[in-house]
Amino acid sequence: MARLTAPEIARYREEGWVKPAFRLPEPQVRHMRDALDDLIARNPGVRPEKLVSAHIEGDNGEGVRGSAAFLELARDPQLVELVSGVIGEDVILWGCHVFCKPPVDGFETPWHQDGHYWPIRPLATCTVWVALEESKIENGCLRVIPGSHIGQQLHEHLHEDRNDLTLNQRMAAGSFDESRAVDVQLEPGEMSLHDVYMIHGARPNTSTKRRTGVALRYMPSTSLFDRALRPVDGKTGVAVNFGQRPLWLLKGVDRHGGNDFTTGHRAP
Repeated sequence: MARLTAPEIARYREEGWVKPAFRLPEPQVRHMRDALDDLIARNPGVRPEKLVSAHIEGDNGEGVRGSAAFLELARDPQLVELVSGVIGEDVILWGCHVFCKPPVDGFETPWHQDGHYWPIRPLATCTVWVALEESKIENGCLRVIPGSHIGQQLHEHLHEDRNDLTLNQRMAAGSFDESRAVDVQLEPGEMSLHDVYMIHGARPNTSTKRRTGVALRYMPSTSLFDRALRPVDGKTGVAVNFGQRPLWLLKGVDRHGGNDFTTGHRAP
């Protein structure tokens, strides 16, 4: 079973992110790339950077026709065990976003903090960003500001009314030092984990190579997924419906006691 090493856990605590030694086996990567091509074919009217809740099969109520293959990936015991190393033994899956940047005109992801968008209180999530294709500097890999999670502070975000961004919220200028940015370059099957407060973003893809990552969202069950909250509702450029978003308790028990694991699940 995959587990984060003590040095990997220490780096996550200190820097807010880590690239573990574990990677998906090649057959699983090939399977997920096939699932990606199918997902894109199911959603001809959706920008491939905005395939939100891709793990919900069929019409997911958020403008995307999802695929159960991504739920299978999110529930992979190896990934859940990695996440347990940083959020504890009680793990809830609450989201999955496929960021597929096509060649030449792949959208920029502005500098932001994930916690600005999400209805989780206390705010806590580990995102596992799985590369299905090469993610390098030239095709717009993930970039992070190490240590920016320390203090658990959410900084001001400004709305941008543009149609060439993955998200329409950008951190206000001067709120962090961009010169400290680290490029998270990944081979297919490799992944990074990052904290909900960590500042991150990605440049546009102007290369000739497609770049795809699957962002899997896990929260500790000590927090509540509060369906009554609507943070930055309607201003992100990505359609979401947190009121009907299904949750999966993948490991342990619901420590908070108030999480709803019924809403959003369809009868078989």
